[in-house]
Amino acid sequence: MNVGDIEIKEIIRTKRRSIALQITDDATLIVKAPFDVSNETIMRVVSKHKDWIKQKKMEIALRDPKFVPKEFISGEGFLYLGRYYKLEIVDDMEVPLKFENRFYLSKDTLPKARDLFVEWYKKMAYEKISERIKIYANKKGFKFNKINITGAQKRWGSSSINGNLNFSWRLIMAPLPVIDYVIVHELVHLEERNHTKAFWNKVKMLLPDYEKYNDWLKKNNYLLRL
Repeated sequence: MNVGDIEIKEIIRTKRRSIALQITDDATLIVKAPFDVSNETIMRVVSKHKDWIKQKKMEIALRDPKFVPKEFISGEGFLYLGRYYKLEIVDDMEVPLKFENRFYLSKDTLPKARDLFVEWYKKMAYEKISERIKIYANKKGFKFNKINITGAQKRWGSSSINGNLNFSWRLIMAPLPVIDYVIVHELVHLEERNHTKAFWNKVKMLLPDYEKYNDWLKKNNYLLRL
């Protein structure tokens, strides 16, 4: 469906109450709408927001570097703690995937390469994030319950009222100071549930440059995926 020169790639109908416009990382427009909303209403909403849609598409087109879905071939770069490391496909390796200043993937495991990388990222995310949480929790006496690693694509971290901390495995691709920012953000939420002035003051006490890391995540989050 097109509205003027704007193409709607997909309309997803759910039990939601309002229309939402989403520009994906490949610059396509997806509309999420309630079941009872007509196509004509959707077209009017898209037309009303056409300037915003074009601006977001332009921002994505100008991104550098561009995101390219992984093909799992030798020489391809994979992010880990903010750096790209090359992948090498090898024969007859005892383990399916290992990291030694580059990634080594056993050739016979190529059909499940993505799953192997996700499993490895989850393991490293749990180890590194747990280590960093303990450092910051000890500094200010934060009390938490469990640490969970999730598959969330956009929500980098969250905390519950019972003290559980949740983090996306994709976060392990980001530089360590960015990971620290998300950790501190969620630890402070254990005491300050809302983004009040008191909340941001506590974040700043632990990370004076937190705004820089927050900006990095906003600008580069599209790269933190396979």
